[in-house]
Amino acid sequence: MKRISSLLICTLLAACATSGMPVSESSGITFVHLNDTYRVGDVEDGKAGGFSRVVTVIRELQAEGKDVRILHGGDFLYPSLESSLWRGEQMVDAFNFMDALAPLYAVAGNHEFDPRTADSLISAVRSSQFDWLGDNYEFATGETDVDSALKTAFSFESNGKTIGIFSLSIHPDDGGNKRAYLSMQKDYAGIAEKAIIEFERAGVDAIIGVTHLHMWQDRELAKLRARHPKFVFIVGGHEHEPELSPFTEQSAAVLKGASNARVIWTIDLSFDAEGAPYITPKELPLDGQVMRDPEYDVLAAKWRDRLLETYPFIEATIGTAAFPLDAREVTVRNEESTWGTFIADQMRGAFGKPAADLAFINGGTLRIDDFVQGDIHFEDIGRTFGFSSFLRHTTVSGKEFRQIMEAGYRGFGPSKGYFPQVSGFRVCVDRSRNEGDRIVSLQVPADLSWAEIVNDEEYSLVVPDFLFGGGDGYKIPKDRPASRPASELIYLVLDAILDAQSRGEKIGEPIDNSNRRYHELREGKEPCFPM
Repeated sequence: MKRISSLLICTLLAACATSGMPVSESSGITFVHLNDTYRVGDVEDGKAGGFSRVVTVIRELQAEGKDVRILHGGDFLYPSLESSLWRGEQMVDAFNFMDALAPLYAVAGNHEFDPRTADSLISAVRSSQFDWLGDNYEFATGETDVDSALKTAFSFESNGKTIGIFSLSIHPDDGGNKRAYLSMQKDYAGIAEKAIIEFERAGVDAIIGVTHLHMWQDRELAKLRARHPKFVFIVGGHEHEPELSPFTEQSAAVLKGASNARVIWTIDLSFDAEGAPYITPKELPLDGQVMRDPEYDVLAAKWRDRLLETYPFIEATIGTAAFPLDAREVTVRNEESTWGTFIADQMRGAFGKPAADLAFINGGTLRIDDFVQGDIHFEDIGRTFGFSSFLRHTTVSGKEFRQIMEAGYRGFGPSKGYFPQVSGFRVCVDRSRNEGDRIVSLQVPADLSWAEIVNDEEYSLVVPDFLFGGGDGYKIPKDRPASRPASELIYLVLDAILDAQSRGEKIGEPIDNSNRRYHELREGKEPCFPM
């Protein structure tokens, strides 16, 4: 088996984070961090990510004599095609496999609480051999064994060192799920500092955080290091692309990986001559150069076989893509996506003729994280829609629509689930401007060309029911006539593909760089829509 040690290359930021530190003998503890994983298998037609490659990394590190601990930043039970069938049982099976190899500690993400009843959570916790951590939330399922399974202010010992872990998950006010079987507190910093002080009193050697929060919230928590020098890093989830905020005297490091383990982190924990902890983080892409683990692949094959037994038609061809349609999360959550625009285009005709003027969908709804290419299968559709996708039809003024769309371009950093895929308009954004005022131009078709949307003119709009209700921060007026939730998008997309197939046509249109639906200004030095 090809060794992967040569792939463990420090990023420039990681190297800077540890420069100037007095080097002493390593503690021998290495953390492997991943987050936001939704499949027991890999992605990108088997060429990227997946737990099988994670297992290979762990075995390699253990062969080097490292005590490996796995950290997971949440979002794993839901959403996925398989979890709609087995309530996350397949993910627990995969986590248990890894936990048997190296102890695994997981914080719950918002998607662990997608179901409105506690049944899935109860089943998952009871079958888990790994540790569920949580300091700002409690399970309130009414089942004593489940509600007492969550560990707070958790610590472990390794190679003569004691490591304390606090863990936090996102509150409903910040985008989490509000559920009757869940009790949650929002004072992230207060709860984290309380746990840190308890660890300090207990004499731990290093303190880390495992979270499922927004990156900006993690960075705020990281500032606690200024008062608590044993606090060295936070690993988190919720964002879906790699991010690193460096380790300094005033701030703990913050690290996040890519969804579906496309990119993970390894973190070596060391101590200087005075016993102060510091880290060496390494960003590790899991691509075709990292071998899959044969033993884990048996587990993955078991669940694949079960899926085919349940849906024997899932590999049937329903259409053909004109070219590889990009549905990777790095695309649908950041920029115009060929798969995303095809889907958004189907939305405008959901309520008959005439088609709606405008439509958009949040990128976070599209969960396949892969290319749709060549023969299109039922599986491609099933994996795209991890949630119900009922649509709403309403009307808005041009001024209202500009205000609505500002929610799609707020914040900083990559891979925001609220980033929109659009149809019937094009938008130009300047991210250097203040939030709420980033749209420089929003144009609609006019006489074979484009014109700025008219503030006091009415436009028909189709959006998912989730967004109509205020999801992902979109504020759509409720004082207008609106349809009831209807016309589920998954079936509209399926019908459009089947219809094209019946006519011998392929689906998908390439992005026209001279007429992009989404354009982002670069330092204000170019026009919004270059001719």
